[in-house]
Amino acid sequence: MIAALAVGLVVTYQSSGVVNFAHAGLGTYCAFVFYRFRESGDLMQPILGLPGRIHVFDTKPTVAAALVISLALAAALGLVLALIIFRPLRRSSPLARVVASLGVLLYFIAIIDLRFPTQGATGLTIRPLLPTKVVRFGSLRVPADRFWLAGIAVAAAIVLWLATRHTDFGLRTRAVAENERGASLLGISADRVAAVNWVTASVLSAGAVILAAPVTRLDATSTSLLVVPAIAAALVARFTSLPIAAIGALGIGMLQSELQNLRLRWDWLPKVGLQQGVPFVVILVVLAVGGRGLPTRGESANVRLPSPSLSPRAHWWTLAAGGAGLVAIARCGSQLRTGVIISAIATVLALSVIVATGFVGQISLATTALAGVAAFSLVKLANDLGLPFPIGPLLAACVSVAVGVVVGLPALRVRGMTLAMATLAGAMAVEQLVFEWSWFTGGVEGTTVESPRLFGADLGISAVGSAYPRRTFGVMIVLIATGLVLLTIRLRRSATAQRWLAVRDNERAAAALGISVARVKLGAFGVSAFLAGLAGTLTAYQRQTLSVRSFDSFGAIVVLAIAYLAGIATPLGAIVAGVLASGGVLTATLGQSASRYQFAANGIMLVVAAIALPDGIAGRRSKIGAARSTSGQ
Repeated sequence: MIAALAVGLVVTYQSSGVVNFAHAGLGTYCAFVFYRFRESGDLMQPILGLPGRIHVFDTKPTVAAALVISLALAAALGLVLALIIFRPLRRSSPLARVVASLGVLLYFIAIIDLRFPTQGATGLTIRPLLPTKVVRFGSLRVPADRFWLAGIAVAAAIVLWLATRHTDFGLRTRAVAENERGASLLGISADRVAAVNWVTASVLSAGAVILAAPVTRLDATSTSLLVVPAIAAALVARFTSLPIAAIGALGIGMLQSELQNLRLRWDWLPKVGLQQGVPFVVILVVLAVGGRGLPTRGESANVRLPSPSLSPRAHWWTLAAGGAGLVAIARCGSQLRTGVIISAIATVLALSVIVATGFVGQISLATTALAGVAAFSLVKLANDLGLPFPIGPLLAACVSVAVGVVVGLPALRVRGMTLAMATLAGAMAVEQLVFEWSWFTGGVEGTTVESPRLFGADLGISAVGSAYPRRTFGVMIVLIATGLVLLTIRLRRSATAQRWLAVRDNERAAAALGISVARVKLGAFGVSAFLAGLAGTLTAYQRQTLSVRSFDSFGAIVVLAIAYLAGIATPLGAIVAGVLASGGVLTATLGQSASRYQFAANGIMLVVAAIALPDGIAGRRSKIGAARSTSGQ
């Protein structure tokens, strides 16, 4: 399955220059549709707002009919992505294309949960489609469907490779990949080439997940995130060679399986997900060999990034938002108080994204992993070593800084989409290698953090009945969030931020001016990791009990998505992101019935923002305010 996904990623990248993070998500949705349609004759359509179920057959359809209709749906979805979403983003920045594909990924995961509620894949009957007879090699026994899956993936790669080399359409695809402007001058339609390739890749993704579902676990999030090892394989192939992508993916998959096997056989190996670290190691090796310290001349030209405009009244808007939060904590009921607390913590987490991505242009998807490192470190520092508040949270955030600098090392060699891939792989490695370490996280049972106390006063969240969450805790969280936003605003106006913005706009020019690009990037990653760590410690105090699933990789995608939608280049965007966060003020206001559609709606709004509103909600407002202030002067 990873090999088929990797081949599809290369196909779409060659024709449109997009690394489609939603590639596996599309296939996952179509697999859910196939197995439901095969048993009931009902087709589950993916458009939010329309009836979710379309009755097609009164009896169970044949496997062939179900497969044809499901793959046709995949083709239609691929066509929509190519022409409606990514075609307008062809000249946009890598950030806009990344967040658009992440928005599509969010939408697919959310629509799976909406269309297949309660039981998900466990409510589906997943019967094998390929032969399952056991093939013996001496003492080894391997089910035949494994060989069928590998053969189909390799065959697909070979067929597509031959098509690119020996057909007129393949020649057109290569022309578009090498020089789209030159290809268009020769009369080649880049839109038509992209549409056909996106349809091909989408059908390949859906077919791979459908065929592999009886072997692997079909899950909305984990199956969709199989795009990470597929990206690692595509990077090995430099996003150009289909056979190398397939071979690299098979190698990654076999190495992961063998590591899992050795973990079961050798007791001395740590009982953590060693196999999940393979994609990150592969990506680091590829980047170390082929990455560049600085972009080539003209590489960053004509790249539209979100405007870093800051309203001259930004600090007053922040104080007003903080005051409104304090009033809500003092006067409102339990549900809204909880929403304000969650929004305040989400604001701090969004600040981390704004520093790394908005101020320096480094797309990081490791935010929640760094928050988790600090949260679990706080448990050890506070519970085991007895460090008091606020020393414990500050030291725990410093631990996140150390990890964040390591995760940010690829930023010295790459940027844009490639960095997003590397940090997402790094986040998954932290999740499996660190968070699965029971000594550190408490394992399946989780761990509990002690309530913060200051000069003997209890600042914790615990209370009985409607007194939960305690107003004292809410006041503390709102004050911390407000103070951090004000500090970030001050930082944005400092000389340090001017160097960050110079690197963001043009690394080569910044280096020519004597700015150390490496120091700027690592410094920004350190500040970003510190803010993420503080958000993690506040989350630990708010949740009280943490588990290995408290900080998953999917959360970082959500944070980046909401921060971009709110305004990723201005500190005020963090406040808006906090309001939009799941479980926050918006959720508390709309109620749980509306909040179940929030992820899907956020995905749609994120795509729209990437195309039509690249500065985000708060960024657009700040830009208008700055323009008015300038014209008034």
